[in-house]
Amino acid sequence: MADDSRFFDLEIITPDRVFWSGKASMLEMNTTEGQVGIYKKHIPMTMILQPGIVKIHLENEIKDAAIHAGFVEILPDKISMMAEVAEWPDEIDLNRAKEAELRAERRLQAHDPKINMSRAELALKRALVRQELAGK
Repeated sequence: MADDSRFFDLEIITPDRVFWSGKASMLEMNTTEGQVGIYKKHIPMTMILQPGIVKIHLENEIKDAAIHAGFVEILPDKISMMAEVAEWPDEIDLNRAKEAELRAERRLQAHDPKINMSRAELALKRALVRQELAGK
């Protein structure tokens, strides 16, 4: 690495695997506070993740992944992300994501009081994130 002083340790963990572990110079993600970008030496904090595409900035490339829920702990030299689901673009079934979008839209349009609207909205967001990432 050319300038090691700008890199921090990043670990993205899901319930079933260590999704990614390594050095990064910046991390972009969607949180309940909005879209944020984090560099090394950021003030310590925790944030709740929203469904979205996480951008991991490496030395010569940017890796994109879908993250659907979880939280992130930010320390000056390390970021730990605990995600319910994390997916690389090649792990996404685009047809399945399109079907999930249609199901979620039908539920939202039904206005059925038995349907959990928050859950349907979240399912729609996840389906759209998957499609956006897989379509790149």
